[in-house]
Amino acid sequence: MKIGKFTVIDSHCHIYPTKIAKPAVESTGRFYDMTALGDGTVNSLLAIGERAGIDRFVVQSVATTPHQVQSINKFIADEVSTFPNKLIGLGTMHPDSLDLKGDLEHIKELGLHGVKLHPDIQKFKIDDYRLLKIYELCEKENMPILMHTGDYRFDFSNPNRLVPILDIYKNLTIIGAHLGGWSVWDEAVEKLSGYKNFYVDSSSSLYELPIDHATEIIRTYGADRVLFGSDFPVFSPDIELERFMALPLTEKERRMILSENVLKLYNIK
Repeated sequence: MKIGKFTVIDSHCHIYPTKIAKPAVESTGRFYDMTALGDGTVNSLLAIGERAGIDRFVVQSVATTPHQVQSINKFIADEVSTFPNKLIGLGTMHPDSLDLKGDLEHIKELGLHGVKLHPDIQKFKIDDYRLLKIYELCEKENMPILMHTGDYRFDFSNPNRLVPILDIYKNLTIIGAHLGGWSVWDEAVEKLSGYKNFYVDSSSSLYELPIDHATEIIRTYGADRVLFGSDFPVFSPDIELERFMALPLTEKERRMILSENVLKLYNIK
């Protein structure tokens, strides 16, 4: 299914096993002081996609402790195998794991296409020395990292901490969620837009930014370095797609952001 001329891939969705979805979603809502719009389950996500004309979803979850890593990655891989034409999976890692290399090898064996990190929830600074091995491994294995970036309340994930990482790991692809810096969008685009190995997604941003401002930020990064994303279940993919389609972008820009960029970054055929 297509929305008009466009194939649509939502590049930023969190999913959980049904038995823990409700408390997981409620916990995320409390963290951001928001009421989540979705229930965090795959079936709900796919139903929204069917109604909205969204073709595929990049799905992930975050390990808050090292012992959760392998079970979360197995869950994501199982869901992808159940819905192979709808889901693209990312793995998770944790800086306190005793076997980071083994964790990344497991992610690759499961057929997952990248790594999701969330500094604020996982409680590490982007430039913490514990993360350097993860960056080194992902750069070597050509595994993109989707990273939560930005939060005015904390200093774990703000743009200044990402600058030295992008300077050092020049062949590492990092996708900064939330247009590079949730709640600190202008600081993010000022500090990060010049890095060619840095991409952003539109999740958890369009609800707050005026249309002209959002369009300016996207064009400063460049439409070839922006991905459409919703941040399900906090936001609903259908509503976020409507917000995105309201931006005064060209057909070429929409095509890149809605599908072409994510397929290229994650090497999806």
